[in-house]
Amino acid sequence: MMSQKDEFLALFNEKKPIIGVIHLKGITDEEVLERAKREINIYVENNVDGILMENYYGNYEQLEVAIQYIKSLDLTIPIGVNVLNVDSLGFYLANKYDLDFMQIDSVVGHVKPRDEVSLKAFFDLYRGTCKAKLIGGVRFKYQPMLSENTVEEDLQLATERCDAIAVTENATGEETSMAKIELFRKELPDFPLIVAAGVTTGNAKEQLEICDAAIVGSYFKDTRKDTGDVSAEHVADFMRVIKELRSELND
Repeated sequence: MMSQKDEFLALFNEKKPIIGVIHLKGITDEEVLERAKREINIYVENNVDGILMENYYGNYEQLEVAIQYIKSLDLTIPIGVNVLNVDSLGFYLANKYDLDFMQIDSVVGHVKPRDEVSLKAFFDLYRGTCKAKLIGGVRFKYQPMLSENTVEEDLQLATERCDAIAVTENATGEETSMAKIELFRKELPDFPLIVAAGVTTGNAKEQLEICDAAIVGSYFKDTRKDTGDVSAEHVADFMRVIKELRSELND
């Protein structure tokens, strides 16, 4: 029987998989979709290991249209979704389009302590109806922190609510500290751990020595900020570093 870590990582074709984010930037529906098509193509051509579709800029309808497009490509890499602010719609889209994984930015600690029981019931209910693997954030960027538990206690609760845990610092593009990564790994030695913000060519090797995967969005942009457009050159440079890391792991 596969461990939880092996089961999650079996989604991907390579060790230390890199998930590229599609932020759905644009003003009109047509502009959003055309940019998404270009950015998906850049990820595929540069051998990114998975793609996360997210309504970071776009609305829910634009997100669904973009998912319909990416599914029509019949790619050989896993596709995921993150519906910001309305978690149940992430499960809905994952089921409707048979997606491989999904992300929810916080699975514990962002609600009042009395509401943790309701939150547990929510995840029990929706995860029971969905095959997609769930990446869940703990102490995640931009999320309220209302927990009265220690981070260690909340990490243990999170393992019952998701299939992999995402770690970030406080903002999009901000480097995730090694101290936070090491704390999460110490508490989760055998659970999938994903660094989900601030990964660069300069820190990727160090962070992925500890983490099992990375989610990259802003760093792939031409401006290195979330407001930019995905750059083929930046993606290629980053994936070269990851290829070197994989070759070192195989030595």
